[in-house]
Amino acid sequence: MIARTPRPSPLAERMRPRRLDDFVGQQHLVGEGKFLRQLIEGGTIPSLVFWGPPGSGKTTLATILAHAVSARFVFFSAVLSGVKEIRQIVEQAKIQCDQGSQPTILFVDEIHRFNKSQQDAFLPHVESGLLTLIGATTENPSFEITAPLLSRCQVLLLAPLQPDDIAQVIRRALADKADGLGEHCLRIEEEALGLLAEAADGDCRRALNYLETAANLTLDARPDSADGQAPTITAACVGETLQQKTLRYDASGEEHYNLISALHKSLRDSDPDGAMYWLARMLAGGEDPMYLARRMIRFASEDIGNADPQALRVALDCRDAYHMLGSPEGDLALIQAAAYLATAPKSNALYAGFAKVRADIQRTGSLPVPLHLRNAPTALMKDFGYGRGYQYAHDDRDALVLQEHLPPELAGTVYYEPTNRGYEAVIKDRLTKWKQILKQRAQHHAHKKNTD
Repeated sequence: MIARTPRPSPLAERMRPRRLDDFVGQQHLVGEGKFLRQLIEGGTIPSLVFWGPPGSGKTTLATILAHAVSARFVFFSAVLSGVKEIRQIVEQAKIQCDQGSQPTILFVDEIHRFNKSQQDAFLPHVESGLLTLIGATTENPSFEITAPLLSRCQVLLLAPLQPDDIAQVIRRALADKADGLGEHCLRIEEEALGLLAEAADGDCRRALNYLETAANLTLDARPDSADGQAPTITAACVGETLQQKTLRYDASGEEHYNLISALHKSLRDSDPDGAMYWLARMLAGGEDPMYLARRMIRFASEDIGNADPQALRVALDCRDAYHMLGSPEGDLALIQAAAYLATAPKSNALYAGFAKVRADIQRTGSLPVPLHLRNAPTALMKDFGYGRGYQYAHDDRDALVLQEHLPPELAGTVYYEPTNRGYEAVIKDRLTKWKQILKQRAQHHAHKKNTD
């Protein structure tokens, strides 16, 4: 076995970029003229929350920001620490502030692990400017971070790294003689590089861990280089590292997306033959069957919706059947679902309506709930008008009431417009009749008011 110099830390840690120009990926944040680059150029860092998957660069970006503005950087793990440690950090930050020393940037890894009271402990110090908080989370901040703390931080979304980004990181680690593997003069086959980049699944840390293992296996198998050729990391070595079957059709990633696009469009265009063919092609290529099941579940809501409400049930049953049976028995459940979805009536009314709703929410912000729609469990709430004027639908012979359910700013807006295909034709007819009844009542009330 060839002797190698011991390293104090894993390759992934050693290769962590120290400058923004060395950072790979997240160009929507670090590219020229983008938000984080502007912050560094301006020399002021506000409180931030980095939301993204593992290995997308959250910790690295926080470290780079702190060093770029010459701040004192304090790493804090929500898994290992608590309120006691927060108090100690605050006291040290006060001393630093009194001495006119460096400002303190507190980086909280996995901030979603803190409960409400622990998160509240940050509030006064973030509010006063004593601490600049940078939180990192893999979970949705809307659900995992308290509203007061979230309102004091700007949320930045980080995406999984693309295979090309991962490949660039791998090449850099192989060439870096100071912190990487450059001293071993390792080469890597293009196929092996592609396999590593795909297997990392957007996680830079995972990619470097895989690379380090593959490098060790290669060096162990080549105790010397008497033939004068540099040790080469091969696809076979990477396969041994990953301990999983490599998919030839998906080695570069392009074919995977080509085939899933063909499957989705065949389903949408109501072609069961095309849908069955492309699904079978992906299964034969080694695609994860549960991925296919998940895609069909999404399709059932996005492209069929209420035109055939049973479609979602069929897709969910398909997933459960495969989960119970596995391959090859469960493959037929996938084919059955594909044929059903392809031959079902189509509607994207739910998808389009949801897009309208999101656009209006983005445009209008947090509009208050109208008073008549609010519950009034206390006397004080009743005094403020909560629930006043609310009409109980079951008191009406048709279970229909003439009252607005949207905020006044959006009154009358229509989001769901069912088609005349499949079951949605029934829904459309029902809504049309209801609206006609309510329109007649409104006209009656207006006439009665005028005559009174």
